[in-house]
Amino acid sequence: MDMLEKLFKLKEHNTNVKTEIVAGITTFLSMAYILAVNPSMLAAAGMDQGAIFTATAVSAAFATLLMGFLANYPVALASGMGLNAYFAYTVCPMIAEMGVKDPWQVALTAILVEGIVFVILSLFKFRETLVNSIPQNLKYGISAGIGLFITIVGLKGAGIVIADQSTLVTCGDVSKPEFVLAMLGLLVIGIMWHFNVKGAILWGILITWVLGIGAQLIGWYQGTSLIPQFSLDNIIPPSLEPTFMKFDFSFMVQHVGSFIAVVFAFLFVDLFDTVGTLVGVADQGNLLDKDGKLPRVGRALTCDAVGTIAGSMLGTSTVTSYVESTAGVAAGGRTGLTAVSSAVMFLLALFLSPIFLAIPSFATTPALVFVGLLMMKSVKKMKFEGDIADVLGGFVALTFMPFTYSIATGIMYGMITWVILKVCTGKIKDVHPVMWVVIALFAIRIYSLIAGA
Repeated sequence: MDMLEKLFKLKEHNTNVKTEIVAGITTFLSMAYILAVNPSMLAAAGMDQGAIFTATAVSAAFATLLMGFLANYPVALASGMGLNAYFAYTVCPMIAEMGVKDPWQVALTAILVEGIVFVILSLFKFRETLVNSIPQNLKYGISAGIGLFITIVGLKGAGIVIADQSTLVTCGDVSKPEFVLAMLGLLVIGIMWHFNVKGAILWGILITWVLGIGAQLIGWYQGTSLIPQFSLDNIIPPSLEPTFMKFDFSFMVQHVGSFIAVVFAFLFVDLFDTVGTLVGVADQGNLLDKDGKLPRVGRALTCDAVGTIAGSMLGTSTVTSYVESTAGVAAGGRTGLTAVSSAVMFLLALFLSPIFLAIPSFATTPALVFVGLLMMKSVKKMKFEGDIADVLGGFVALTFMPFTYSIATGIMYGMITWVILKVCTGKIKDVHPVMWVVIALFAIRIYSLIAGA
């Protein structure tokens, strides 16, 4: 215990070993879906599904351990949702059209380069300066916006919110078991939270899952089996050999322009997703200092960059900080021990995958929605009067995240709004030099989106 105290400074952060471990498990269960989703998505690009499963779990464990020990933050990392979709459904088909036999090898090469660029940016403290240069009101808007974002992600996972041609979104079928069970799980968390039950969010996930198994046994829930199916084949981790170190540098040399465009797209989304996640998690856990800055942010960003490099070597898409880490923070996680606990769960998942892959998305919905509620508390810290740049910039970040379904997009337009209003209101001196670099990156990104449209 003394060693854990020395490593993670538990007393300083007003926490204990039990709370941290429960928080780590909660974070893991909230993001365990990636172990099922990532192999399925990247397999569409021609990759070996078993190898991707192992690469996803190992890279997540490695990067999360780094975050825990090096940065001492309760943040877990894994292959990023959105980035894996871009990898499988945009980059690989585009490269395949150019006559490349195994386009996924080129995509992995682009991710390797992205990770190296991130390490360089971290050494020059560009990313660290960016995080600490974001205006306070914008930070609160980002935190609250992420709360709304993960809420809609959770609601979508249970079919509570569905697409609609005329209204964009609408309420799903209230008679479906996923809808009913997710709402019951949310009520369970609320009741447990009221009575100060430790691990209420984790209990919400597990109870919803058990209720789902019951619904399946009586024939109400007709989806894939929620009961873990063990066999000798599925408890031995698949080999990494089909994807390990499978890079294609020849494309980079022959098609420099196309390759740079791919790297930049990965770079842009990862940079601002990570920034948003770290700010949101830190605000939720009261980890920002009195000036609103994030201590040790350079270490946290380095972990993210090294994790991306490791992931590309193992054979998976960009490894990034997960917004679901806020579930663990809401459960009391405050230090790197939470991250270490999550990392251990990823390693266990290699051998207990039937259990972790049996937890359905509707069982994690209550956790994500409740965490969204907790993160919305940041709205109370926002200023809705005074400097219009701060007010409107924060509001744009808050609203664009859920409505564009992208953390990076919310940050981009929030920052653009803030900088333009600062210039137009004669307060250009308030704009940190690094923000001008960021605006230039946004301009390039917007141009690439227009050109690709």
